[in-house]
Amino acid sequence: MTSSNTSGTAEALGYEQARDELIEVVRRLEAGGTSLEESLALWERGEELAKVCRRWLDGARRRLDAALAEEEADEPEAGSQSTGSGGE
Repeated sequence: MTSSNTSGTAEALGYEQARDELIEVVRRLEAGGTSLEESLALWERGEELAKVCRRWLDGARRRLDAALAEEEADEPEAGSQSTGSGGE
């Protein structure tokens, strides 16, 4: 039950918040000095945060791809007009 609660909390984070918390988790793991149980809990939290960040980045990629596809779809119309006047 705790992991679903934590997962729900992680889901509500924005990209920057999740990234900043993930950076802190990594720092704590790299610094050492934590018990095995604490290290495992940090690792699990880091995995959740990484998934949140990946979802945000995937969403941003989809939006960029859609915008670029829309721009490319509009480009042939503008391209044929400018090519016609540029060739004269």
